Amino acid sequence: MTGKSLNINLRDVSLFFFPLLLNVQLMSVSHSIINAGLARQENFIIALAGFSVAMVLHLFLASPSYQNHTVTIAMVRGRKSLKSVTLFAFLVGSYVSVMLALVAFTPFGTFFLGTVLGINDAISAEARGALSILVLLPFATGLRGIAQGVVIQARRTEMVSIATGIRIAALIATLILARDHFTGARLGAVALLTCVTVETFVITLIAWRLRIRYQSEEEKSTREIIAYAFPLAYSSCLQQTIPLLINAIISRLPDGPQALAAFGVIRGFLFLLAGPLRNLQQAYLTLVVSRADNRVLLQFFRRVSGGMALLMILIAWPFNRLVLGTIMGLNDEMRSYIVFPLLFCALYPILYGASNLLRGVFAGAHKTAYLGRSTIWKAIYMLVCWGGFTLFPPPLAGVFVGVALLLTAETIELLYLKRQKRTLQLNQRLI
Repeated sequence: MTGKSLNINLRDVSLFFFPLLLNVQLMSVSHSIINAGLARQENFIIALAGFSVAMVLHLFLASPSYQNHTVTIAMVRGRKSLKSVTLFAFLVGSYVSVMLALVAFTPFGTFFLGTVLGINDAISAEARGALSILVLLPFATGLRGIAQGVVIQARRTEMVSIATGIRIAALIATLILARDHFTGARLGAVALLTCVTVETFVITLIAWRLRIRYQSEEEKSTREIIAYAFPLAYSSCLQQTIPLLINAIISRLPDGPQALAAFGVIRGFLFLLAGPLRNLQQAYLTLVVSRADNRVLLQFFRRVSGGMALLMILIAWPFNRLVLGTIMGLNDEMRSYIVFPLLFCALYPILYGASNLLRGVFAGAHKTAYLGRSTIWKAIYMLVCWGGFTLFPPPLAGVFVGVALLLTAETIELLYLKRQKRTLQLNQRLI
């Protein structure tokens, strides 16, 4: 990073980061609200499992568009580069929509979910029904990412949280109004599509009113932007193969349906408590220009990740009945099934936050190809586990297997990035 030091302190980082943290928290609350709604339906195991499978598959296919805000922050310096990033987002969104339609409406979807992932017919039907509604979502999320990038670049992160707060209101209204017309995973998909569309409209209006932060450096060409963005896109896609392959592994275990439903609930809490730490990458790109800035951001990471880990432990044990039972609506059997895997997940915010700090280092140095390679290693590890566990099923509860795979995969990426950072002699002062 170059330029005049911002001389940031913990207050500066907090004012930038916590609106983004609130944004991710509100986004994850929306998924938990959907799960709570589905958990109160008559056939809640099938509904939760179907929506979980649909979301994992959607996140896998749509994940390339989730890097649009990072690309915007790093590359947009004027109208020309903004148009190039928008073109990239539209192309990615079109690809994702076609792939979702392929799974939702063609025999390939039946083959993929049933034969490849091992999902039973009832859950597969629920998942395909949800995906048939979500085919339009990639265009909304793609535009939302660009608008969020513009707003974050202008350091008006509180506006991102405001837009997401409006999303929550739209979600609750949709769940109430649509429950007489949709059931199961389809109800969750309708609610998600509606609330994200509303959020996108609001944040785009906000971004439209803000000026792009022009800089003296020459704007990047469309080719340069795509060369920078493509490794981030496929890296994001490969990241989502991890929960997808975990679903494929645990669905074949004796307690497959229950494991799928429980893992979906746990991923909702991980999104809620660890998801905000992905914004450490944006904090690094926007705020860090000096050694002192690095030290402050590292101190901030330690405090926030430790706090999130503590919250995970509190939810898993002393507040198990309140959060998982009263709020989430899970029965006693499901709560007991989840409690210990959720305790182990306290490690995840620390691992995930450290990885995103390193991702910020590589993105800031325009070494995005290494981010793609790190996720390739994670995917290879998961494929090996898939083959091994298919031949020799582990004598553990399926949800335990899923959590263990998730934690070890994140550890592999963290170790790879740390090693490559030392080899390349990138910013050695951060981690």
